[in-house]
Amino acid sequence: MDTDSHYFTIAEIEEIPARLRKTFRSGKTLPVAYRRQQLIQFGRMVQENRSAIEEALKKDMGKPRFEAGTAELVPTFTSIITALNNIEEWATPEKRKVEEWRSDWETMVYPVPKGCALIIAPWNYPFVLAFNPLAGAIAAGCPAVIKPSEHSPTVAALSAKLVRQYLDPEAYIVVNGGIPETTVLLNHRWDHIFYTGNPTVGRIVAEVAAKHLTSTTLELGGKSPVVVAEDCDVEITARRVLWGKVQNCGQLCVSPDHVYVPRSIIPAFTEALKRAHAHFYPEQVFNKSMEWGKMIHCDHHNRVMRQLEQTVGTVVLGGEVEGDTKIAPTIVTGIPLDDALMEAEIFGPILPIIPVDNVEEAINLIAEGPSPLVIYAFTNDEALQKRLIRETRSGSLVINDTYIQLLVYELPFGGFGESGNGTYFGKHSFDAFTHRRSFLHVPTSLDSTPLFQARYPPYTQQGYDAFTAILNTKLPES
Repeated sequence: MDTDSHYFTIAEIEEIPARLRKTFRSGKTLPVAYRRQQLIQFGRMVQENRSAIEEALKKDMGKPRFEAGTAELVPTFTSIITALNNIEEWATPEKRKVEEWRSDWETMVYPVPKGCALIIAPWNYPFVLAFNPLAGAIAAGCPAVIKPSEHSPTVAALSAKLVRQYLDPEAYIVVNGGIPETTVLLNHRWDHIFYTGNPTVGRIVAEVAAKHLTSTTLELGGKSPVVVAEDCDVEITARRVLWGKVQNCGQLCVSPDHVYVPRSIIPAFTEALKRAHAHFYPEQVFNKSMEWGKMIHCDHHNRVMRQLEQTVGTVVLGGEVEGDTKIAPTIVTGIPLDDALMEAEIFGPILPIIPVDNVEEAINLIAEGPSPLVIYAFTNDEALQKRLIRETRSGSLVINDTYIQLLVYELPFGGFGESGNGTYFGKHSFDAFTHRRSFLHVPTSLDSTPLFQARYPPYTQQGYDAFTAILNTKLPES
């Protein structure tokens, strides 16, 4: 690759996996001291280029500086700091306690890097969704290729430049380009693939990975529902639901996709949404004084608008457009289950409100559908919260808020079923790129003991009784 370019040729990309494998087999990335040094450099990369990263996000996404800082830079830097503060503990082999008769055996679990990793990032959060996983790969001792989305070219180009400048080029490489470049990378064998994106491409990644039995982390999203119960605080609920929806113009895997609301409180909830909107945006969102992002490109804008045009619901707020990339926050009421807005993940600033008779109906609808990445529920009823835990499935369940779970790095984040598999954040990112390898050392001196002698042929009744004694253990009554 030319030093002034951010792109490799196809021929150069073909050689990269072998280069990384050579680095990994050399043992270079294994020492904790090396991992720490790379993480420190990674942290400097974020700190020293904060403004440039925010500007790149503004250019590609129209992302407000506040959202760029809080949703892209802070989570990435937090992942780096968390890894630096805990890497020695995470990487320490663990002695496993065993039964008394095996107590003099050496029984250990070694956290070892899986090997060379491929990280494929999407366009909607192009910095954090590329580099948050990278923090886990570095901490685990894995070399990695980062493949940013071609739909966020400014961030992608900056990422290539910064990684080349700050990190070890023998272990960490950004490969830019589109489908041809991604296809070349996927045609090679990797030790772990971390993909964030949509279920359609997720299935392709899973199929390719299966050819080599490669482990994967798939973060796929889906139609994440909101359940509003009659006992909720309507004003707070409306404010938090709308806040979650307008983040990145709704282009977010955990965006509140649609809201199930009991018919009895729909008028109050709708009016509360309007008040929240007026508070968030005292002027029209397209006004230059307001910070409001854009759809990533006109095709995505047109797709969202087609959904809005085909709905049989009633637009009670928003619906305005500007140019071919901007859509105002929009609330639509009276949505039936077979509406155009319910056919696929909206991934835009459109919020459909679906009337239900009660929360019971909402729970049943969610339980019968694909597992979403997250379920949001607004209620203070502990019995209802337990029902949601017991009767529904999702990657996460969040009570009385939206979106904010992304700030809780101590909890695992990931999908289930249709919304993906595998988790990351904090130590879970380290675990995603780590194999927990068991180690057993049995002293040869034990061959002289009666138990070890009894295991060898010719078998005896005495030996059989000794080894199968556990089968006589009395089971509890209940």
